Amino acid sequence: MADYKSIKNWADDDKPREKLAQHGRQALSNAELLAILIGSGTRNKSAVDLARELLALANNDINVLARFNIKDLCQVNGIGPAKAITLIAAIEIASRRDFKKTEEVIIRSSADAYNVL
Repeated sequence: MADYKSIKNWADDDKPREKLAQHGRQALSNAELLAILIGSGTRNKSAVDLARELLALANNDINVLARFNIKDLCQVNGIGPAKAITLIAAIEIASRRDFKKTEEVIIRSSADAYNVL
C-alpha cells in the first residue's frame, strides 16, 4: 500500500485514543472505537483499517458484528485469536450493561417513543 500511514504518524486530532481523550467517546466513529480495542495494525494496515474491514464484513452493522465468533473475526488478515477474543469480550461487557434510566420518561407521542428507543 503506497498510501498507508501508521497511526503513529497521524495528526494527534486524528488518532483514536487522543481524539477520545480530547473530544469524548461520541466524537469517534465505530471503526475508531474498534481500533482502540484492536490496539495495533499490521505492516500495511492501521488498526482503523482493520476495524473498517471488520465492519464491512458485518455490513457496517455493529449488531451483526456482535454476533461474530472468533473464526468470523479472524477472517480479516491482522485479526488473530487474541484480538478477536478482546473484541468479543468488549462486546459482551457492553451487552451486559444495565440500560435502565433513573428518571421517569413520559411518552405522549410517537416521537417521544422513538426518542426513548
